[in-house]
Amino acid sequence: MHGSEFPLPVQFKLIMAITASIAVEESSAQARMARPSRFGDKAFEWLTLAMALTVVVLVVLIGWQLWRGSTLAIQKFGFHFLTTSTWDPVAEQFGALPFIYGTLVSSLIALLIAVPLGIATAAYLTELAPLWIRQALVSLIEMLAAIPSVILGLWGIFVMIPWLRDYPFPFLKRFFGWIPLFSGPIYGPCMFAGGIIIAIMILPIITSVSREILRSVPDLQREAAYALGATRWEATRIAVLSYAKKGLFGAVILGLGRALGETMAVTMVIGNTPQIAASLFKPGYTLASVLANEFTEATTDMYLQALFEIGLVLFGTTILVNLLAQLLLRTIAVKSATRAVQ
Repeated sequence: MHGSEFPLPVQFKLIMAITASIAVEESSAQARMARPSRFGDKAFEWLTLAMALTVVVLVVLIGWQLWRGSTLAIQKFGFHFLTTSTWDPVAEQFGALPFIYGTLVSSLIALLIAVPLGIATAAYLTELAPLWIRQALVSLIEMLAAIPSVILGLWGIFVMIPWLRDYPFPFLKRFFGWIPLFSGPIYGPCMFAGGIIIAIMILPIITSVSREILRSVPDLQREAAYALGATRWEATRIAVLSYAKKGLFGAVILGLGRALGETMAVTMVIGNTPQIAASLFKPGYTLASVLANEFTEATTDMYLQALFEIGLVLFGTTILVNLLAQLLLRTIAVKSATRAVQ
């Protein structure tokens, strides 16, 4: 025999026998192994489900408690509570329209100021800022978010309002006084001041979330734009901001949620007058401010129930805004997918 001790058929039989013995040993080892327990997986699944349902239960309980606490006011005023402007605790006539108006207008002013500043700051920190200044600016933004609202309110009373009353407000009235928004006497505490203080409070949220969104944009987006000859501004606008617009919209909605519920700082600078006025120089009132100011003064059941209904309106407004935001996000996603297919 050449080159082998056994003929080929014998070698083949030996290999088959060795393979069979290995397979038998593996099957016996698997049989001896205990079947893996799924208790840990199931326990983790049910635990996380319980935590998620806890959030839903808390929201439902809050809404139910507000509804329960305002049943008398709902029965007496009905839908007219949302459409009337009278707020007279002595005569027990209550209407929430001035507070709804003040909440929406002050939040809109805050978004008009904070959204461009926040997104522009996030874009600078992500795309343009040198490393030596980036961390310092991020730390300052985080410190601004940590300032208590009552401190900002005091700053607004003693620093911001006198400055606004002496410089920006007269300038706006002089050059834009023909617009109803900037007409009438200048009081100091007003709707415009409330919107500015809210903008200061939501600016760190919008900036921080927008920065994280822009950081998550793949570098391939930027490299592709530069490869096509885009400038830095064009690459930022087309490859970064356009790619991240859905996340940036989510950052704006987070800021809006904070703006709708802001209480102390707004209460200290908005003027707290239940009126609907076209001029931003006139005092206003918000849903959260009336709760903070008058809850301890509610001496009758109807007065207290009307304030509970104010809380219910604020709760419902927040939920409605978030639902509309989710709907708009889905619309943006569908349009983006359609354009990608085309």
